[in-house]
Amino acid sequence: MTTDGTSLGRLDLARPSRSVEVAQSLLGYLLSGELQPGDRIPSERGLTQILGVGRGAVREALKSLTLLGLLEVRQGDGTYLSSTNSNLLPQIVEWGIMLGEQHVLDLVEARQEIEISLAGLAAGRRTDADVAALSAALQAMCDSVNDRDAYIEADVNFHMVLATISRNSVLAGVLTSIRSLLRVWTTRVVTDRASVRDSLALHPPILAAIRDGDVEAARAAMTQHMKQAAARLRKTLP
Repeated sequence: MTTDGTSLGRLDLARPSRSVEVAQSLLGYLLSGELQPGDRIPSERGLTQILGVGRGAVREALKSLTLLGLLEVRQGDGTYLSSTNSNLLPQIVEWGIMLGEQHVLDLVEARQEIEISLAGLAAGRRTDADVAALSAALQAMCDSVNDRDAYIEADVNFHMVLATISRNSVLAGVLTSIRSLLRVWTTRVVTDRASVRDSLALHPPILAAIRDGDVEAARAAMTQHMKQAAARLRKTLP
């Protein structure tokens, strides 16, 4: 259920697809300790031998893990285990986001509850400096509407600034721990100029409520944002 009582719907995920199984096997190998963050991973041919699957399956698994941010493709130089998000690897594996597991829906529900709580706390605790910081974060989103990648980063940053304003280290820490997953989520739902505009339009009411110190309005504005974000995410799932 969403925070407003409506159903998110359910996916039949009892049996993972072959591509999911291969991705999970590849995850297990990458995080087994044989490779360290920043290390170059074996070639596709080498991975087919390690995993005992076909090259096409390996290629699809590599695409999935690159999307997650676990892998970094360096043109002409190979593929490397990400070093920038190395501290997030356990969380990424635990959630299984975008690999077709039930944890996708768990993330949707968890993010909704966390972000709505953070918005309410931020409205009740904000200072003038906090409002200025959040306003700057929103302006960065506005300034990057013609650059999808920059917009996604600015969007994620808006939510991280809001989390800081809440002054709740536990809730903010949870959101920080899944920051790369928020980026994946936003990447999947912000696909063109129209979706950028739709996404952007949901943020000014959040800023306004926090600026006014209106806890209930902040929670309501974030609820609306999370409801629409969850609906768009569900449409992208298999």
